[in-house]
Amino acid sequence: MQYVPFGDLGFNISRLGFGMMRLPKVTLPDGSTALDEARATAMLRSAIDQGLSYVDTAYPYCDGQGEPLVGRILKDGYREKVILTTKLPVWLVKTHEDMMKFLDEQLKKLDTPYVDFYILHAMNNERMDLMQKLDYKRFYADAIAQGKVRYPGFSFHDDAKAFLRILHDWDQWGMCQVQMNILDDENQATLEGIREAGRRGVGVVVMEPLRGGLLANPPVDVKAVYDAYAVRRSPVEWGFRYLYAMPEVITILSGMSTWAQVTDNLRIFDMAKRPTLTDEELALYQKVKATYLARTKTRCTGCKYCQPCPMGVQIPRIFQGYDAAMLRADSSFKAGYAQIQADHADASQCIHCRKCEHVCPQHLPITRFLEEIHAASAAE
Repeated sequence: MQYVPFGDLGFNISRLGFGMMRLPKVTLPDGSTALDEARATAMLRSAIDQGLSYVDTAYPYCDGQGEPLVGRILKDGYREKVILTTKLPVWLVKTHEDMMKFLDEQLKKLDTPYVDFYILHAMNNERMDLMQKLDYKRFYADAIAQGKVRYPGFSFHDDAKAFLRILHDWDQWGMCQVQMNILDDENQATLEGIREAGRRGVGVVVMEPLRGGLLANPPVDVKAVYDAYAVRRSPVEWGFRYLYAMPEVITILSGMSTWAQVTDNLRIFDMAKRPTLTDEELALYQKVKATYLARTKTRCTGCKYCQPCPMGVQIPRIFQGYDAAMLRADSSFKAGYAQIQADHADASQCIHCRKCEHVCPQHLPITRFLEEIHAASAAE
């Protein structure tokens, strides 16, 4: 396992982190499912025994059962072996006092006196407005002074402008957690955003390195691109390699839910030093990305500038769902579109006012795309 300094914070960390959002489940006699605590415990402890030292959880993970389970897994001396991160559920915060209330609740669930990183969860422009209004900096000062939190940070889902706004709002961020992978280098925080974080000395933790598993199981045309390259690596290894070559990236989270994933990820991250991508490898990634994107229609980034639509059309939900199905090369969007229709938020509600097109930063022909997707998806 390779270790790198976590920015200027004074400790080293494993390049591979364990994301506790997709833990294994077991089917109960009544047909319902529950967390497979025994298997989750064995998987995480085995990974820690083999060098993994970063664990990430959050208030809503596993239907609220994630934090208590992590607390139990990290008994028997394992808590002292890891850097532990959890997240403030910003969407539930109404007052300044709520921030400390949630932190205390989460520390109790985790059965630990402190967390190493306590980060603002899934931040965007609207949530930043709230955090500024409620004086999040004073909350962090109090939590750190009381020994409940070592370092502040934020996770992020919005556009690059919002990312820079949050990043520049405070010079005390210990880390930022961003979605980054082969397909998302120009979405959300963007490559330039994480480079700015690096320039400011803010460590970058990557989530969704394989786009929720999408990049681990490529369609045949993408697989052919990988197979034609001189060096043979699995799509998973190519996906991780793209990220761990970035000097700004400290730790890459993997939401491991099977023993096979744990074993394979530990193998991939068992390297002597951070690699430098060759020109040929960079060209390969560009070809892989282009092959994936050729399958999409809209390339909507989900910035939501087009929302709310005056007729209630959920444009990003339609566009991103459709593109995701095309990337997977399956027909799963039909069922999703049926639900959008049931919600009266489908393309048939569009009156062609084109207000959305006037504000779209990507200058997408939204009205035409809506018509084409509706025709393709609504028909039996």
